Amino acid sequence: MPAPYPSKKTAIITGVGSHRGIGRRLTSVLAADGWNLGLIARNQDQADELAAETAETYGVTAVGAGADLIDHDQAARAVEYITGRTPQLVALINSAGVSSPTGYLDVEPNEWRRVLTSNLDAVHWITQQAARILAKNGVGRIISLSSVSAHRGGGTYSKTPYSASKAGVEGLMRGIARELGRSGVTANSVAPGPVDTDMMGGTLTPERKAGMASDSVLDEIASPSDVAKLIRFLVSEHSALITGQTIHINGGLQMT
Repeated sequence: MPAPYPSKKTAIITGVGSHRGIGRRLTSVLAADGWNLGLIARNQDQADELAAETAETYGVTAVGAGADLIDHDQAARAVEYITGRTPQLVALINSAGVSSPTGYLDVEPNEWRRVLTSNLDAVHWITQQAARILAKNGVGRIISLSSVSAHRGGGTYSKTPYSASKAGVEGLMRGIARELGRSGVTANSVAPGPVDTDMMGGTLTPERKAGMASDSVLDEIASPSDVAKLIRFLVSEHSALITGQTIHINGGLQMT
């Protein structure tokens, strides 16, 4: 049996630098629910600014940390810094990532490494650091952003390197779920279809949105708020029996 949630709990969110990103929207959604937050961006000033704004608006403890998570030592320092200044860590949400619209036959070594290290290695390093704490405390939730591209082989904006990296993230979450389940830790992936963020190559015009939604059965694409609200449930106590899963949110673009 996992340990109970503490009365004061903290979630770490990566990828909060983009003003239109899922990580930034999730910050507001979890803070409104009373979560204390560790907010990680590559830029320390961006993380600090969001932390100060979140603490003032929602009355929670919020701590910013600047780190490039492809670097093991920076990931370790970020987790240590945050957990030394916040209540018990209960959740980690890996929202950071990069896109890659380069066609497979044109992928150069540097592009392949950029995508795989940013989308898979970075998730591994920060997750390993957080998972040690969660397992020791006997309770925790780990959520990583995957993509419908991991299942369709691209077909929205990003192509093969991105699809490969996100498929790796899903395998990583399943492995963690199996290894750490008896320590009270769950691990899941969330696989959105197209989301109106800057990762889609900039703000989506109504025409691009309509084109991306045309293959779905609901004729619309997700907003960052849609994804954030799903994650809010997955990090809650109510999701205790959900682990090792990929949860799709794509309007029926991909059905499994």
